[in-house]
Amino acid sequence: MINSEGFSGKAPTIYDIAERAGVAPSTVSRALSKPGRVNERTRSKIAVIAAELGYVASTQAQSLTTGRTGSVALLVPDVTNPFYFDIIRGTQLELRARGFTLLLIDTEESAEIELQTLRQLRRTADGLILAASRLTDQQLAEEARRQPLVTINRPAADAPTVLLDTPEVMVQAVDHLASLGHKSITYVSGPTGSWSNHRRWHAIEAAASKRDITVRKIGPYLPNTSSGAAAGDAAIGTGATALVAFNDLIAIGMLQRFKARGVRVPEDISVVGCDDIFGADFCNPPLTTIASPIERVGRVAVSMLMAQLDAKPGDAARKLAVIPTYLKVRNSTGPAPRNPD
Repeated sequence: MINSEGFSGKAPTIYDIAERAGVAPSTVSRALSKPGRVNERTRSKIAVIAAELGYVASTQAQSLTTGRTGSVALLVPDVTNPFYFDIIRGTQLELRARGFTLLLIDTEESAEIELQTLRQLRRTADGLILAASRLTDQQLAEEARRQPLVTINRPAADAPTVLLDTPEVMVQAVDHLASLGHKSITYVSGPTGSWSNHRRWHAIEAAASKRDITVRKIGPYLPNTSSGAAAGDAAIGTGATALVAFNDLIAIGMLQRFKARGVRVPEDISVVGCDDIFGADFCNPPLTTIASPIERVGRVAVSMLMAQLDAKPGDAARKLAVIPTYLKVRNSTGPAPRNPD
């Protein structure tokens, strides 16, 4: 075969990866089969090199004897949303290092399409990763009993879950705005079917009540820039001096609308987003937002799914992984105007 470096010959082995990475073959073996026993930096380096060399792990080579397809499906609500780009990348790199192929599916923000797709995948994928699932608790529980799956930003009683700890940082966002003198905040809500949306709103509402800040919610809005423009018009009418958006796409849409209407950010109104997507740092003005190691989310989700696929009787599966987030302050937030009316 010809690998990604252009050399022909036998398939790459863990020894080839070890040589490139500058580590022992035993370290490569542990990184690929038991990643929890290798530090994150080394494991990530090995995974990238394995993917570059086209390394095929024994999991795929044994698929005919194990009955596995060698494929894992990742379902996302909107593949054009930049938030999912790094989740897709992290998932694919981790799967390739383990000898699996990624099936990427856009469920179009539809619970019906998501459920239909899950049922179609029962015989074509070894496991599933559901990012921001729009299914009900009952539907998720039923699917988790039928096939191995992991959820991202959507807990399910019968499935392992990877969560971004955005509610805690929503509290930080409220504190940040309060420190700038803001007394009125509007939350620009995302899709009604989004579990994360409800979670973020409740965190903001609770934080505001403890700080004597008036808070209200508008929406729901689809998580895209077009909806953000409509949200911008609605937000102006609330009289709030600060806005916290469900995600960066809505926030960026509001920034564009405010500029068109002559509303100054942050002089007239402050805006906070969520996700720190590509472009959030060079929109006008650069967006204050909640950031997190998104690629890591995909890698952790794969590790949790593999633990299910390789589980032996009596094994205790990891049920929850919480990924920390942090507030990244940029120029879209500033002191509250003295006379907002």
